[in-house]
Amino acid sequence: MRVLVIGSGAREHALCVALSSDPAVGALACAPGNAGTRALAEPLAVDVADPDAIASVATAWSADLVAVGPEVPLVAGAADAVRDAGIACFGPSAQAAQLEGSKSFAKHVMEAAGVPTARAWPVGGTAELETVLDEVGAPYVVKDDGLAAGKGVLVTDDRAAAVAHGHRVLDAGGAVLVEEYLDGPEVSLFAITDGTTVLPLIPAQDHKRRDDGDGGPNTGGMGAYAPLPWAPPGLVEEVLGTVLQPTVDEMARRGETFSGLLYAGLALTSRGIRVVEFNARFGDPETQVVLPLLETPLGGLLHAAATGTLAGHPPLRWRDGAAVTVVVAAPGYPEAPRTGDPVTGADGEGVLHAGTALAADGSIVSAGGRVVSVVGLGPDLAAARQTAYERLAGVRLAGGHWRTDIALAAVEGRITVG
Repeated sequence: MRVLVIGSGAREHALCVALSSDPAVGALACAPGNAGTRALAEPLAVDVADPDAIASVATAWSADLVAVGPEVPLVAGAADAVRDAGIACFGPSAQAAQLEGSKSFAKHVMEAAGVPTARAWPVGGTAELETVLDEVGAPYVVKDDGLAAGKGVLVTDDRAAAVAHGHRVLDAGGAVLVEEYLDGPEVSLFAITDGTTVLPLIPAQDHKRRDDGDGGPNTGGMGAYAPLPWAPPGLVEEVLGTVLQPTVDEMARRGETFSGLLYAGLALTSRGIRVVEFNARFGDPETQVVLPLLETPLGGLLHAAATGTLAGHPPLRWRDGAAVTVVVAAPGYPEAPRTGDPVTGADGEGVLHAGTALAADGSIVSAGGRVVSVVGLGPDLAAARQTAYERLAGVRLAGGHWRTDIALAAVEGRITVG
């Protein structure tokens, strides 16, 4: 099987690592890829925002399966274009990807499917924004209704900050949702689906804030770990029955079949499970900790989802132990990351490239806000965490920064579920 991965981040590097170990995958390419994926997959030039260009590259390369990593090409219709070219594609249609592309659309689907989520108030203007914030009260949750690379939500007790965030989105021509605040720890749960059958993966937890102790601005994710030692028994089964399967079924009922990766961001609140958001693709950095623990060959799994044969796929197999990933970010991230700095140690064990590129002299330089994602495995979470930070010590990036507390609260038993 010839597999083409679309994207250029650490998520795509993790996908390439997993796919390269699948004996059914005979050829692997990544478009456009990064300095790290080149060691595993043939690099192909492509504009990921252009669905027709993606389909053309897939056709020219004779791909048997295309796996789309980022949300932008999915919302633009990349999966539709690839399937129209007669090639199997792992990823939802543009219409189905609106589960991520429009939070209002996702709310309508969840309401119809009876999926528990936060109450939300769409806001059409600045005056209405302030009125709704006053009615809902603090903590304030203000969301960009569209794609925002994981950085479109502000949770704050500061009313002025909430108003300013909403104004920025509205002034840029976007739409805003104000939501009720959800207490409790958050969980990321991926599910592979062909539009009918749903196979959940293991839960993970992402660290969204830039700084230790969950301080600083929201980012695309500064680290993650899996599994969750504090997760309640039966969590995955409950989410499958109350969130994932009802959502997939509702999309099918609407004639907007969702196939690919359905990502449920969840809050385990004092009132039960609530959906924070849906994504239409593998999450980053959670993919970097979930896939190393998956023993089932990834290529066959993605192909079964892409071809509607997931019901006949064997049960998923998982490795024992835990995984932790820590993101090394460029100076200035997330507001104004500096790029072009040399990166050394990026070829170390467990280092996945995110925002990297090859310089003219063949050296590796930073090319994005999140530069590398360092993964550690171990028999338990504490050991995996230690390995991740030991490996991170071998990476050098001038001005680079990272959190020192990824998975620490879980290791120390400080996470509780109401």
